[in-house]
Amino acid sequence: MVFFDLETTGVQIATDRIVEISILKVFPNGNKESKTWLVNPEIEISQESIDIHGITNEKVVTEPTFKELAPEVSKMIDGCDLAGFNSNRFDIPLLAEEMLRADISFDMQDRKAIDVQVIFHKKEQRTLSAGYQFYCGKDLENAHSAEADTNATFEILEAQLEKYDDIENGVDFLSQYSSHHKRADFAGFILFNDEDKEIFSFGKYKGKTVEEVLRTNPGYYNWIQNADFPLYTKKVLTSIKKELNPKKQVNTIDDLQSLFNKKI
Repeated sequence: MVFFDLETTGVQIATDRIVEISILKVFPNGNKESKTWLVNPEIEISQESIDIHGITNEKVVTEPTFKELAPEVSKMIDGCDLAGFNSNRFDIPLLAEEMLRADISFDMQDRKAIDVQVIFHKKEQRTLSAGYQFYCGKDLENAHSAEADTNATFEILEAQLEKYDDIENGVDFLSQYSSHHKRADFAGFILFNDEDKEIFSFGKYKGKTVEEVLRTNPGYYNWIQNADFPLYTKKVLTSIKKELNPKKQVNTIDDLQSLFNKKI
């Protein structure tokens, strides 16, 4: 399992960038491997973000870009389930965006996601620092340092497993328990309803199935593709659209004649 944390230029998944990433890889035998990188985001870091994590534009200007680091990051997390603090809503979606920008495929089809914050909020309703104090009896030093937050997240999950008898020590259970809704995309713009159909979670079509919207208002697809939505959300929407409109196979003379008649 990979525990990870991102420090970023801001909080907009579709437009902000990573300035620091820390990974703690925990193997089934208990061995650990960790790596932390500062990242040149190639855009300005907002002052609000600098005030939180202390990483300035000057500090990262000579660091590698995420595109340069992406192959190594991808290799380190390959075949791993992912865990973090608020990772389902922020870190995983933003990591997916950066991977796609770097032309590296990324999805969660063969992974599980465990969000330690969700478990914490369901049980105690606190922040990461308070959770570290509550579960581990320690003050979180260097909060909003990616490495400190990553290691604290791992320790909190260990303490949660020991504290709560009803929380099972298994990836499937923890992934399900730490999820709010079943999502089709990482950012939660497209969810699944009770019938396991994709639905929009926002805007004028909130609660409507994607299939229904694409059939009645095809232009809505183009609007999303050209708007400031996450790349992965656009990728998921395109996949759904392709399933609804598979290319028709031209097999007979009649098919060819029909196409010809339509064109004229």
